[in-house]
Amino acid sequence: MPDQPDPSDAPDAPVHYSDAQWRARLSPLQYAVTRQAATERPFTGAYWDHWAEGRYHCVGCGSALFHSSTKFDAGCGWPSWWQALDEGRIERVPDFSHGMQRVEVRCARCGAHLGHVFDDGPAPTGERYCINSAAIQFTPPA
Repeated sequence: MPDQPDPSDAPDAPVHYSDAQWRARLSPLQYAVTRQAATERPFTGAYWDHWAEGRYHCVGCGSALFHSSTKFDAGCGWPSWWQALDEGRIERVPDFSHGMQRVEVRCARCGAHLGHVFDDGPAPTGERYCINSAAIQFTPPA
């Protein structure tokens, strides 16, 4: 069972930085993924094959997004979860880029592009959050 979100990082406390501040806070890859909606190459990110217990947080603002208990191997080369830690922390945005119809997922707190959500995941949700490793950071339990 995922642990409960920490109230100190409430998703309703927005985080805003200037472009220059984002560039200073993030690595070039993190900036490209989270601020420009780039996608890292499959099977290259730090978390696609990472199975330790803990939570995954937004690299931009630290908001807790996913728990290891809902992570699964989708075989796609990106870390995947069948459920977000709290749906209020995820913003879903229609994405019609690249000649496809998809649903982009962003951090609700800072607007960081995380990846996409698809309807081909396992039960109980049937969803697959396909997330760029560059958009998240892992924290083991305390």
